[in-house]
Amino acid sequence: MLLSEVGYARPATLEQALGVLADYPGARALAGGQTLVNVMKARAAAPDVLVDLAGIPELRGIELAADGTLELGAMITYSELIASPEARARPILGEVCTQIADVQVRNRGTIGGNVCSSDPTNHLPPLLVALGADFTVVGPGGERTVPAQQFFLGVYMTAAGQGELLTKITVPPGRSDGFASVPIGVDGTCIVNAAATVNGGVRVALGCVGATPVVVDAESTDADAVRGAVRDSAIDPPSDVHASAEYRRHLAEVVAARAVEQAGKGG
Repeated sequence: MLLSEVGYARPATLEQALGVLADYPGARALAGGQTLVNVMKARAAAPDVLVDLAGIPELRGIELAADGTLELGAMITYSELIASPEARARPILGEVCTQIADVQVRNRGTIGGNVCSSDPTNHLPPLLVALGADFTVVGPGGERTVPAQQFFLGVYMTAAGQGELLTKITVPPGRSDGFASVPIGVDGTCIVNAAATVNGGVRVALGCVGATPVVVDAESTDADAVRGAVRDSAIDPPSDVHASAEYRRHLAEVVAARAVEQAGKGG
């Protein structure tokens, strides 16, 4: 289906982008476009103006601090992160990005676009919640930091409000991380996924079992303990054509235990 008529702006600076968003309340930021363009083709969204962020250099950097903290620009593509020497300080990031879709999507899709779509079947929301990342959001009121666990508000809803942009994601140091999923086909989105970290405790973030990632803390890395913690969390996943709620509850236990096992081995 052809797109509806839409305006287009390609700002060169963050200030210019925020100005366009302020001038056009119906404008939408365009990152990699892998989700938004398809939604527009289906006529499920019809923004007045697309604000293309690809020409803003300050959104594309990857910086590694001396203590191992990573700062990821929101417009970094999956492929750029996978290839980045700096991002190897937290290897799980690149490992998970290699599991997202196919090469064409990874070359265009961005880290910021993935999290700002807040799709419950995406890989990165539970991963960044588990890692304890912080999101920097900039808007007319200035800059603020939002913990990943508070950034995701619902299906396609985030803490980045009207006229605001996600500019960077800060990931703290650590290496004992894991990720496991059951995808729809080889390159599909997830039926259930889990990210885990054992850097100072056993923390699991479950994806695809609710509108936002569900955090579960386990007492140990023992598989039975992890599965029991997931069971006791009383998750209430949806049923759809891919899996029943009961099956998703079962898969959540399985992938959580797998993710913790990987994390316990040092990632």
